[in-house]
Amino acid sequence: MRSCKLLMGAALAACLAVPSIAQEAVHEGHVPEQAVPSADTGSAASSGATSPAREAMEAANEKMHAAMMLPPGTDADVLFAQAMIPHHEGAIDMARVQLQYGKDPELRKLAEEIIATQEAEIAVLKDWLARQPAAP
Repeated sequence: MRSCKLLMGAALAACLAVPSIAQEAVHEGHVPEQAVPSADTGSAASSGATSPAREAMEAANEKMHAAMMLPPGTDADVLFAQAMIPHHEGAIDMARVQLQYGKDPELRKLAEEIIATQEAEIAVLKDWLARQPAAP
């Protein structure tokens, strides 16, 4: 049983580390600019051109990734809740950018649904965290 818990803990640590490593690579410019779709056209942003929509989407993305840096701790449930809150807040911010700049009715409807569902899930996560005993 103990070895199973250790194995599960190691697996969780590896899963939590991989997104962090990927985020660092993106933030350090290791992802080619052509791999990042343009926010206003969906095409590759190879010209270095920008738009208000792209700038707003990039700002939301950077804010989300900065907020997802986890505080110390090892409890899988707490870490999950702590990481998902800024992740969901980032989805809401991006959905609001879509509503501000996007024109496609289908995507606008999806953005509205994302805002509603993510806000509800954030409330559940915050409530759950508030009910947890304080760490020593």
